[in-house]
Amino acid sequence: MAKALDAVIKEAMNLPLEEKLFLANYLLESAEDAAPEGAEQEWDREIIDRIKAIDEGRESGIAYEDVRRAVRARLNL
Repeated sequence: MAKALDAVIKEAMNLPLEEKLFLANYLLESAEDAAPEGAEQEWDREIIDRIKAIDEGRESGIAYEDVRRAVRARLNL
């Protein structure tokens, strides 16, 4: 990882939660604008395949509270 990127990440991790979420949303929106043509359709297919796998019992999900707890622990919140 480039030194500059590492520094940005470390600084971003020290932001208050609201500012982290704003930054994350901003970055995601900017990345969506740069997505290759057809990417949205590929994601739609992936989502449908994952739902089908869960419905058929080939995969299982993770409870929202478990995911939330893990994210909060990782972000030290």
